[in-house]
Amino acid sequence: QVRLVESGGGLVQAGGSLRLSCAASGSSLSINYMGWYRQAPGKQRELVADIRSGGRTNYADSVKGRFTISRDNNKSTVNLQMDTLKPEDTAVYYCKVEGYWLQYRQFNAWGQGTQVTVSS
Repeated sequence: QVRLVESGGGLVQAGGSLRLSCAASGSSLSINYMGWYRQAPGKQRELVADIRSGGRTNYADSVKGRFTISRDNNKSTVNLQMDTLKPEDTAVYYCKVEGYWLQYRQFNAWGQGTQVTVSS
C-alpha cells in the first residue's frame, strides 16, 4: 500500500539542531496531509507540526519559532527542521501521511518512528 520511511533522528545537545525527513511511496498517491507527531515515555502522542496540500502549516505552541515543516510534493517527502532544541523535545517522532492511493482508496499511514534525544 503506502510505505513511510523516516530518517534524521539522533542525539544532540540543547540548543542544537536536527532535520527529520519522511518519504512516502506507493502506487498513485494523492497526499492531502503530512505531519509530524511525537511521543515521550509515559505521555500521549502529540502533534508537532503538519502541512496540507495547499501549503497551510500548523505548529504546536511549544515548537513555534523553533521548528519548520516543509514538503517536497514531487517526492512526497515531508521535512522537519528542528532548531534550538530543548530537553523537553526528547521523544520518538512519527511521520503521518493521509490521502488516497490508487485514486480512490483513503489511507492513513504512520512511519516507524525515529528517536530524538536532546541532552542538557
